[in-house]
Parts: sequence; structure tokens; C-alpha cells
Amino acid sequence: MPCYRCGARQVDPVRGHSPWRRGVKGDQQILVCPSCQAAADWTAELDTCPHCGSVHLVRRLGEVECRDCGTTGPQAAESGPRELTASARAPGLSEEVAKALERVLRRGAASR
Repeated sequence: MPCYRCGARQVDPVRGHSPWRRGVKGDQQILVCPSCQAAADWTAELDTCPHCGSVHLVRRLGEVECRDCGTTGPQAAESGPRELTASARAPGLSEEVAKALERVLRRGAASR
């Protein structure tokens, strides 16, 4: 998943804590790269928990969970606009994944 602001793609992470941050915007899980975190107040753009106001939200299996207070539910986030930036939609990502799978599966079949 690319950074929702600039479209940078996350590379294979090193062991330990990731410098990338996640959040929820417009009811969608997003990632923010370290460069965009340093560039502006990126947390002002994220959905917030209606219970405690935190932006430390994660979305999984159709629910949003606040990592600070534990509030969970389909309406846990104050939904903003449902449209993400063009870079977050990552046009071409499915093609990149398909090519990568083809390379890996072709190698796997050749080694048998």
C-alpha cells in the first residue's frame, strides 16, 4: 500500500519498529511515509475516534478500532470524504502485483 499523500511505496521493512504510520481517512486504511509525516500536520487530515478524539485508528474486517481507547465498530470513526487522493488509489498496482506473481510462480514451476 502506498503513502496516501505522495504515493511512495513501502519497501521490505527492516526488523523492528516501522517509521511508516497508519490511520483511517474516509473510512479507508491508509499509510503515511516518514517524509510526509515530517512535511506537515498530516494527523489533521485523518478520521478521529468519536469517543476520545484520537487519530490512532485501524480498519480491519469492516470495523474501525481506536488504538487509544479501544472503541470498536463500523461507526467508530467520524467519516470524512470517502474519496482518497489519486496516489492512494495506486493505479497500476494490480498490474505490478500480477507481474510479480507471474515471475514467482514461473520460477516455482521451473524448480520442480
